[in-house]
Amino acid sequence: MRAHYKEFFLFRDVTVMFILLVPLLLFTFVHALSWQVWLSFVIGMSAYALSEYMVHRFLFHMKTPSNPLLLKTIKRLHFDHHADPNNLHLLFLPLWFSLPNFLIASALFLAAEDSFTLTAAFLTGVMTYFLYYEWKHYVAHKPIQPRTAVGKQVKKAHLWHHFKNENYWYGVTHTSVDKTLGTYRDQTTVKKSETARNLEKRVP
Repeated sequence: MRAHYKEFFLFRDVTVMFILLVPLLLFTFVHALSWQVWLSFVIGMSAYALSEYMVHRFLFHMKTPSNPLLLKTIKRLHFDHHADPNNLHLLFLPLWFSLPNFLIASALFLAAEDSFTLTAAFLTGVMTYFLYYEWKHYVAHKPIQPRTAVGKQVKKAHLWHHFKNENYWYGVTHTSVDKTLGTYRDQTTVKKSETARNLEKRVP
């Protein structure tokens, strides 16, 4: 496991996120006696847990765009990851995608709450869950056996998404939204897709 920890934590995009998270964690900890801070933190984590599914299903699995720039962008964000699932450089989300989205989400939260402290706690929650997401995604594609039954099932579901049918099992850290919205199925009843490894060739 030591080699896997080293590979994960020293990957540039992950390292940068950890460096950015440290001062946010310290600032949030200073204000940890406030229940509003804890609530904002939980809201941030919950927001990313929900967006994980929504972004994956509705953005990353969008209809193949005809615009060359948009196609190049979505290929880097997700299409190429399906073509080469174990490529480390395609496994993690790039900073140029994640950071602007975190800033937009934080700006919206700040506009609603008008509190820098609560917004910092919200962003801390978002980034904490994001790094948890990146780790779970890493585990799903590496020869690492999760310790819990839930972890093992989540990993199996993600691999079904890649190698059985790309239209199901969008969750990476959990399957609750899949089960709520009907995209979690018994894999033995799902037909193997010919385009799971080539999202560009999907027929609308």
